[in-house]
Amino acid sequence: MLLLKLAAQDLLELNSRDRMVPHLAARWRYFREGNASESERSAWAESLVSLANDLVMSGRGNVEMIVECAATLDEDGRRDPRLIDVVLIGRHPQEHRISVQLVELKRWSRVTRVERAFGKMTQVRVPGIEEPKKHPALQLREYYDAFTGARGPLNGIEFECGGFAYLHNATQESVRALTDLDAPNGVYSRVYTGDQREELLSDFRRNFAAEGGASGAEILLRSMGLRNTPLLDAMIRSRGDDTVFTLRGRQKTVADQILEAAAKVLPDERRPALVPDDRRVVFLVRGGAGTGKSAIGLQVKAELEAAGRTVKYASGSRAFNGALQEHVGYGDREFRESFTYFSSFVTPPDPPLDVLICDEAHRLRDRSTNRFWKPEQQGTQPQVDELLDASRLTVFFLDEGQSVRPNEVGTTDLIKGAAGRYGAQLLQYDLQEQFRCGGSEGYIRWVRAALGVTDEEPEPWTPDGLMHIEVADTPEELERVIRTEALAGASARMVAGYCWPWTKPLGKEKRLEADVRIGDWHRAWNADSEAFCEDGAPPSKIWSVHEKGLDQIGCVYTAQGLEWDWCGVIMGEDMVRRGDRWVFRRGKERKDPETGVKRVAVPGSFDPKVKPGSVDDAEFARLIRHAYHVLMTRASRATVLYSTDEETRTYLKGLVGELQIHGLRPTWENLPPEARVPHLPRPKRTRGKRQRNRNKGKTQEPDLRLF
Repeated sequence: MLLLKLAAQDLLELNSRDRMVPHLAARWRYFREGNASESERSAWAESLVSLANDLVMSGRGNVEMIVECAATLDEDGRRDPRLIDVVLIGRHPQEHRISVQLVELKRWSRVTRVERAFGKMTQVRVPGIEEPKKHPALQLREYYDAFTGARGPLNGIEFECGGFAYLHNATQESVRALTDLDAPNGVYSRVYTGDQREELLSDFRRNFAAEGGASGAEILLRSMGLRNTPLLDAMIRSRGDDTVFTLRGRQKTVADQILEAAAKVLPDERRPALVPDDRRVVFLVRGGAGTGKSAIGLQVKAELEAAGRTVKYASGSRAFNGALQEHVGYGDREFRESFTYFSSFVTPPDPPLDVLICDEAHRLRDRSTNRFWKPEQQGTQPQVDELLDASRLTVFFLDEGQSVRPNEVGTTDLIKGAAGRYGAQLLQYDLQEQFRCGGSEGYIRWVRAALGVTDEEPEPWTPDGLMHIEVADTPEELERVIRTEALAGASARMVAGYCWPWTKPLGKEKRLEADVRIGDWHRAWNADSEAFCEDGAPPSKIWSVHEKGLDQIGCVYTAQGLEWDWCGVIMGEDMVRRGDRWVFRRGKERKDPETGVKRVAVPGSFDPKVKPGSVDDAEFARLIRHAYHVLMTRASRATVLYSTDEETRTYLKGLVGELQIHGLRPTWENLPPEARVPHLPRPKRTRGKRQRNRNKGKTQEPDLRLF
């Protein structure tokens, strides 16, 4: 949990625009499932601003302030998570290592001691508060242990760490009880009051260098699990025998439960059971975009394979599977064949798989069909039943908010019903922590409200230091931003709503027609092809990861399940703002008399999957909203929006607000070095068959690789 991450000077700028407290309150409501009290709100407005002002006055306005955060994701499972008011982070001026100060903010103006017969003072009395309060140093001791302990985010990092309580409304004399001889002591036990402000400013200068803490904050956020390595990069970078990702919080709980169930239900060749265990188990794991569903699935796959289990990873997305097969598993046939599609199990494997992992289960179809299959090859039973027939243990990862086609039937009820028919034990888990979009749940919530996916009233976007959004005036401006970031080193792509006809590659040279046409700006869709096209344009299944993919425009079907640092999203005429509501429109095409290529006659949607004959108006609107929701949640650092409709652009600009506050725009140039993680090329072709540790007691050679 984290409510806000900003440099002190940026927090003050945000507060001056009356957007700091509403942002904190919205984040609080999401994580704590209740509204922040008026006391909490006024404390943010008063104490945070006071601390930020002091940092600026000391010449340390670039020090990062991480507000109301938990040290680890393990805190999310606690009934009352330990949340520290502020973590200040920067660089130490002499040691040049990360410098951290843990801060408890108190608005108390007077404190008296609670007499104790023995030992240290542990509680104090505050006028106006009935119950005694814990000494702030004891709170800070808990936070210090949580941050610096064996499981804390500072473990293994060279750092300087201390802590203090700041009572800006008090004087040294009025709270003398806090600093008596029997008060708790330690590097976290300092107390500052309003009349000690100069001493506090001096300590800021002694603990923090002037250049700021962006690098330190980036390291800490990664260690806290709030900045994750992009999925494909993590897969390529993995050099372990049975590990791909570091799972945290609820992710780890779910993965452990799946592995434990597999150990209990599946047969063990080393210890054959006297009576076969015929139990079936179905896991249903639900979570929104970026909650780590794929990370769990891929980690579980790697660990089960290392244990000698037969596992396949199925998906309904050609783009996701293609990226894994071609970019991660290039040249490794065994790895590539372990990834497949929902429609691959019309005939169940014999013997059944031990485990089948079904990612993006919202994309399940009613039946497994293909226009190229013979009649006898078509599926005759529900596709979900085929998947259950294929394995003893089946895992479904589901996000009903990402269903974008009318024939996608994957729902909680569908999977529960199938498990019931098979007499399988159903275990259900819900994921909440946000790992995509920079870990910014505020951004995800903003997108859903802005598009009308939820009933929440759209609110102006509040920069939170985790995610950035801006609105371009022209498609040329959008492309310039995306290309600039890509050339600098970031991963970046342009995507659009399906608002233009889509021409297949033309001629022997496989020329791509520039179908996406906005004024004088013309670009091609990603290639509707299984092979490379003219000028090296990649086939659709690897458009998302190939360097030449930057020259084409992707759509929801080639972007779903993937992410980039920057994503430019073009909204077309299928969803436009009129007054206080969204209007959804279907397009009509015409054939160009000279070229024979289809062009736009009436602006709107050209998605053949949502034709008038296949969906009614209400379902059409739902699917279009979901499609833009997917497109607008593909970035891990920044989204650039552009709408072809002027009124819609005006609406979006009103919601997004000013382009940037100081250096918050996360351009590659502005990022600290620790955040400039180069995106990896696909591995070179491997020699021979990939080796795996089958847990047979063999010593693993140091040069073996997962891929």
